[in-house]
Amino acid sequence: MWATLIGAVTSLVADWLKGQRDKSEAKHKAQMEVLGNTALWEQKMAEASNTSWKDEWFTVLLSTPIVAIIYGVVMDSERVIYRVGLAFNQLNSLPEWYQFLLFVAVFASFGIRGADKISTLLQKR
Repeated sequence: MWATLIGAVTSLVADWLKGQRDKSEAKHKAQMEVLGNTALWEQKMAEASNTSWKDEWFTVLLSTPIVAIIYGVVMDSERVIYRVGLAFNQLNSLPEWYQFLLFVAVFASFGIRGADKISTLLQKR
């Protein structure tokens, strides 16, 4: 009688442990598949950007104010520095949805994830 009871309990525990192991293996397999898909997507995006000028365009666009300010300082032109500041004030007055789309476009161009984090930062302003 005890042997039958111990055998049944042992079988029940063994089945439960096997189920837990199978569940863990399935979860691990799913995580590895997601990582593989992400890596494949990133590789395809990197290959597609080899012939794209989008990154360079954003780099030039983002560097222009710095170049203008340096020019204004070197050439002693307060008007240039003032106008750069005026341009940033106008950009800041754009609707938040447009600013968010601009951030997403720039981040996507450079392959940076985390547009949701930028959204959180914008909401804190």
